[in-house]
Amino acid sequence: MAQKQERRQIKAPSPGPAALACRILAVIAAALALVLAAGTVYALVFRAGGEKAESAAPAPDGEAAAQAEFDSIFTGIGRIRASTGAPEPATVILSIAFPYSPQDRDFSGELAARIGDFRSGATAYFASLSTEELRQKDEAVIKVELLGRFNDLLRLGRITTLYFSDYLIIE
Repeated sequence: MAQKQERRQIKAPSPGPAALACRILAVIAAALALVLAAGTVYALVFRAGGEKAESAAPAPDGEAAAQAEFDSIFTGIGRIRASTGAPEPATVILSIAFPYSPQDRDFSGELAARIGDFRSGATAYFASLSTEELRQKDEAVIKVELLGRFNDLLRLGRITTLYFSDYLIIE
């Protein structure tokens, strides 16, 4: 009977403070990973369409039918500041937006990937014109020419209309 009592008294060694600290750190790391994963899923599901622009110009009546298939305005290009060409350069400030469908995820991804190309294309366009040439062009002509440049960059879809919410020429 003495042997049985000895077997009962043998216990596994208790974890030391280092093992306890490792477990606590592992729990904290798992919680952080869970929060990051949940945030990523939320962003992809609920915010994938981008933000709708409140300052973008409304579509004219002639474009109402084309606008019906789009439910968001792409404002990712932002405000552009570009210089016109010589001999007397001026600064052009404009914000470009256009309608698109966020449900077309491939095209939405291409638009997001091309933001830098859109900005540099617009900057190059204005740099190719003198201030006088730019003042003589109608805003509609500028939109058509920029639209052509933007669509030349795209492979998965087309932009149908451009909106300028700001358009200033500062000498």
